[in-house]
Amino acid sequence: MSSLMWYVYEFARKAWADAFTNAHNLPDISEKPERFRDFPKVNKEYCIGCGACTVSCPSPNAIKLVRDEDSEEGVGLTYPVIKPGACIRCGFCAEVCPTDPKTLECGVNHQILPEFNIIPSKRQYIVDDYLCIKCKKCMKKCPVEAISLVDDKLFVDQLNCISCGECIDVCPVNGAMKAVFVDNLQDQKNLIVLCVDYLEEYINSKEEDLRTLEKDGLLQYDVSISEIWDEALKIIPDNEIALEIITNAVNRLKIRIIDWDKSKCEKCQLCIPDCPTGCISFDEKNDTIVRDKDRCLRCSICYQTCPFSVIKYFIAKFSMEDDETIHATVKASNLNEDIFME
Repeated sequence: MSSLMWYVYEFARKAWADAFTNAHNLPDISEKPERFRDFPKVNKEYCIGCGACTVSCPSPNAIKLVRDEDSEEGVGLTYPVIKPGACIRCGFCAEVCPTDPKTLECGVNHQILPEFNIIPSKRQYIVDDYLCIKCKKCMKKCPVEAISLVDDKLFVDQLNCISCGECIDVCPVNGAMKAVFVDNLQDQKNLIVLCVDYLEEYINSKEEDLRTLEKDGLLQYDVSISEIWDEALKIIPDNEIALEIITNAVNRLKIRIIDWDKSKCEKCQLCIPDCPTGCISFDEKNDTIVRDKDRCLRCSICYQTCPFSVIKYFIAKFSMEDDETIHATVKASNLNEDIFME
């Protein structure tokens, strides 16, 4: 009886009566709230084909890029296509879409915080074991425990790394922890080659210093990157990225320098058959020994073969002192230390 009275009381309540009399019809219910995320709408004319949407999508096969066939009017458009059966309407594709206006729309597009962005970072954090002193400060500082000791080497788990950069901030050795760029790898290689060639040419230009350097002596130079900066920006037209790539390369760079004093050469030609790349030859017309620098491996075999000490062999190391200056240190090579121990 008490249960029946409770139901009668509920039906008699004013709030229930109001709700019943003011109930929405079907069209009213179908109107979605402003922040509701439906299946993404595609404005294919805005698409730049970057693929950010496909990378961000957590649902397999929910979104893919397609390209229309070319026609007489022009090149076919590239744009994303949504598969409703797989789409979970999370809206990540619209959030990461870089075009303005948006190629993809699905309700209100609010931004994901950078630390939770599931788009892979353009930087990949790695440990340079050549420079690492295994102090483990990076491992202790990492907020997500992405750095661990594996086979006595510090290792960054790229699946766990959130690219926060705290490991670089605490690393006491310049260049031991690196944030390398994973985009435009060929451009990066070209930029590094430009820098290496410039530094080698600079050291080779110091012939007088090299030839008078004592066995235990040391040469030091401050080399400005201004000479190659314009050329560097033609390869990678972003000041910050170009400088960072050069810095990462320079801080671990070691170049072997071959100096050839032709004025003292006795033309015995013993170096010619021993050269593994055939870069040394005898120029009969000019009666002199010739070395092709582009083919030379700087392996030091000619240096070891020459009985008259005409050929000199040096090791040059480098570090970035600031954003404009590379500090170079040059010493005469000790083969036991610099060749066989490497």
